[in-house]
Amino acid sequence: EGRWQGQADPPLNERGREQAHHAAQYQRQFGFAALYSSDLRRAMETAQIIGAELGMEVIPEPRLREINLGKWQGMLSADIEAQYPDEFRRWHTSPLTAHPPDGEDVPALAVRVLETVNKIIARHPKRRVGIVAHELPIAIVLCRSAGLGLEHLRDMIPENGAWSEVVLEGALK
Repeated sequence: EGRWQGQADPPLNERGREQAHHAAQYQRQFGFAALYSSDLRRAMETAQIIGAELGMEVIPEPRLREINLGKWQGMLSADIEAQYPDEFRRWHTSPLTAHPPDGEDVPALAVRVLETVNKIIARHPKRRVGIVAHELPIAIVLCRSAGLGLEHLRDMIPENGAWSEVVLEGALK
């Protein structure tokens, strides 16, 4: 319906649960050493479905949350555009410099996510780790792991329920 989630905390809907079950079946092949998740309900529920399939406990990690959209969280696109026209336009034309009112900007999100993923990697050297997160945190990891700048962020946003395998030789920058 065009509602901006950010760190709003709705549960998964039935389609989301179906996607999580599908992902869980596929993830069996990887032999994860650990399974981490954003602590927002939609990610935790996904991770718990995957964890149940794999016989693993989920480690909640709040720093894997989606971007904090401040006053925009839970709003419809049309309402954001009407109430915050300049900020909304900047979000679409120059997302790296946009800052939702009372929210977080993309560069701050990138610092938070990359620090967190690097700590997770350091805890499990040379091991496979599952991470359940959200669109922008995943896109940031995909950009950095491909050696791309954040200006490519929108090109890396995954579909809901998608998964990506990222092979890292060291810390993300």
